[in-house]
Parts: sequence; C-alpha cells; structure tokens
Amino acid sequence: MKRNLLLTAALASALAGLASAPASAATKFDFWYGLSGDLSERVQDVCKRFNASQTDYEIVCTSQNDYDTNLQNTIAAFRANKQPTITQIFDAGTLDLMLSGAYMPIGQLMSENGYKIDWDNYLKGIRSYYSTSKGELLSMPFNSSTAMIYYNTDALAKIGFTGVPQTWEEVEDVARREKAAGYDCPVAFDPTGVWQWFEQFSAIHNQPIASKGNGFGGLDAEYVFNKTKFVDQLTWYKKMFDEGLFVHKSKAAGETPNDAFINGHCQITSSSVADHGTFTKQAKPEVHWTMAMLPVWAGTDRKNSFVGGASLWTLKGKSAEEYKGAAAFFNFLATPESAEFWSTVTGYVPVTMTGFEAMKAKGFYDAAPYKGRELAIASLTYGEATENTHGIRLGNYVTMRKEIGDAISQVMFNNVPVQQALDTAVEHGNALLRKFEKTYAGVQLP
Repeated sequence: MKRNLLLTAALASALAGLASAPASAATKFDFWYGLSGDLSERVQDVCKRFNASQTDYEIVCTSQNDYDTNLQNTIAAFRANKQPTITQIFDAGTLDLMLSGAYMPIGQLMSENGYKIDWDNYLKGIRSYYSTSKGELLSMPFNSSTAMIYYNTDALAKIGFTGVPQTWEEVEDVARREKAAGYDCPVAFDPTGVWQWFEQFSAIHNQPIASKGNGFGGLDAEYVFNKTKFVDQLTWYKKMFDEGLFVHKSKAAGETPNDAFINGHCQITSSSVADHGTFTKQAKPEVHWTMAMLPVWAGTDRKNSFVGGASLWTLKGKSAEEYKGAAAFFNFLATPESAEFWSTVTGYVPVTMTGFEAMKAKGFYDAAPYKGRELAIASLTYGEATENTHGIRLGNYVTMRKEIGDAISQVMFNNVPVQQALDTAVEHGNALLRKFEKTYAGVQLP
C-alpha cells in the first residue's frame, strides 16, 4: 500500500511537471559579432528586443571584441564544426566569406523559410557591396556606415569661420587659423585610419584603388593607388603633419583620435557616422560639435563614399530549426521599427529606403541629438556611381589595410618618400593578391 502511494505521488509530481513545462523550448542559435564597448551593448539591446518579440527562438549574441578577431574565430570555428549560425563580417572580409563556400545566401535562407523581402528596398551602395555581379545579395546588411568628419563648432567660431569646411583647402585654412589661435591639435590624425583617410578619399574623388573596378571584375586585379591622386593627398598629409596641423593620435600614442576630439584636445577628427551616437553620449559638456561629409579638393566632381561596417552571414552546417530562427531574426531586422531603433541608439544609417523615409517623416533628423546623421545617406548616394565607388573586393584585404597603414606611418614618422612608400605597399599588396588568386585558381567571382 505504501509503495502504491509513493508511485501515485511520483506520477502526480511528474504529471504536474509536464503540465507546467512549455509545450516546446525555444530554439537557441548563436550570433557572433565584432563590436565592443558601447556598440556591443547596443547589439545586445537588439538581441534582447528580438527575444522579447517572440517565444519560438532565442538568439545568443557574443562579442568577439573586434572585426578581425571575429573573422579569424569564425574561420577557426567553422573548420572545427563549432561555428555560430550567424556571424558579422566587416567590409574588408567580404570576399573571404564570398569565396569560402561556408555560407547560405540570404535570399535562399529567407525564401526557404517563407519570408519575402524586397531587396531593392536596400540602399544601392550598401546592397551592391554584398552582392554578386548579377545582383544577388549574399549577406544581410546590418551595421552600415560611412566616414564623416567632425568639427568643434566653438573652435570654428573662435577663428571666425562660418559653417563647416567643404574642401580640403578650407580644412587647411581652418587648421592654420586654429593653430594660430592657440589650439595645440587642430586635426587628430591616426596613420592607421586607412578606411577614412585613404579608401574614402579615393571613392569620393573617383580614384581607383585597384584595377578591374577595385577587384569586382576578377581575381587578377592589381593595386594602382601609387599612380592616383592619393600620391598628392599623402604628400599633403605629410606637410600638414610636419607643420603640427595634423597631430598623431592613436592607441599607441596614448589617446585615440575620437577620445582626443570628445575631450576637447583636438578640434577636428574623421570617423564613422556610427560614432555620432557615442560622441553625443560621451563628449564633455563644454565640447560642442557638428558632423559633415568628408571634404573634397576644390573643383572635384564628387562621387559617393564607400559603405563601411559589416553584414551578417548565415553559415552552413546548422539545423533547420536554427535556420528558421536566423530567418526570423533577419525579418525582425528588416522592419522600419528595427531600422529606426538601431540608427537611433548608434548612428549607423538605416539600410533600407523605407526605414530612412519613415525616420524622415517622423522628423528624426530635424533636431539634436540626431540632426546631421542624414548626411551619411547623402554621402553614400552622392552622384552617379562608378567602377571606383562600388566598394572593394580584393583578397587578403584585411592584411592589405595594415600594409597601407604602415606605408602612411613610414611617411609620417620616418620621412620615407611618399612615392617610395606607396610603391612598396603596392608591391606587397600585389603579392598578396597573387597568393589569393592562386588559392582560388580557376574560381570565378560570383
């Protein structure tokens, strides 16, 4: 009798447990990303919003600290069959993923899971960066940005400059006048800031970085930036540096350009539009500033700037349920509401026209603290795109960025002649391209 009572109690307890348990546990899937600090916290906010929006899936979002580390960790994890379902790969790593065969195209993922996305709604400059030559989008645009220039408005007012500089001639004039007015650091300059000081300069001035449309035309492209207007631009950087108008700021120097700007130590800096939100939160109260499109040399037929940031790739080797979760997450990101939230808390541009138009209609860009961010869209869509402004599709470009940064540093710090430094960088870069081409011998760019 006692035994039967125990069995009955055990059965009742088990049935009660089943009754209180959910019908089915949420499917977990991993998302790795390469942002840190404030931007990492904002990614976590996006993940929390998605998880709170439904009960079928739980996205687990993990920072790998920076883009380079995330790319390398993703590759290593895939080889060990421990990859996440989604990974964030920055612009320079696009070709590496594109030729890896390790991903499922975003269009296939969404259609197979019953979602219809208007891919033409994505800003053309952003869409083309992550698409095949036939226009098939391979990864989901996420944190898209472009390079901008930031000015301390009090410093401009002190020297009597109205508005903001539109040309490099005006930047030089302002820097000289600020130096004369007692500002020790008119322009914060990090030689390793290749993205804004070299790549974006080349785009808006319609200068090729490499042949074959910066690599979009084939793996046999060659670097040519040692024969473009960038030779004169680097010569100008060196002149400004030697006169103390450009001042070295970097982690190695003890203070980054952005920190120097928001602390009021430097009056001009160039960085991503994504830093607009960070500057708003972190600038000292006495530092008043504004943002503008990058300057061009007077008389230039300005072109669009490159998209920066990263896109989200869906990796092969995961379960059907995890892919359903990934598709649901991407569909969540595609809504105007998500675009507005992400742009509001960061500064990254909305990647769709409907998102951008919805934010404009609400007056998002009309006043502080968001006024000015629409200039990033203007920069990305400026003029007619050319083969030099679609982006960069070159193998081993992560390594090449360091080569270019080293070349700029050699000019600035060791007085290596500009042409010599750029010739050396091109020589090293072409060796990297040939190595990459050999690795993918016989492979055609998609």
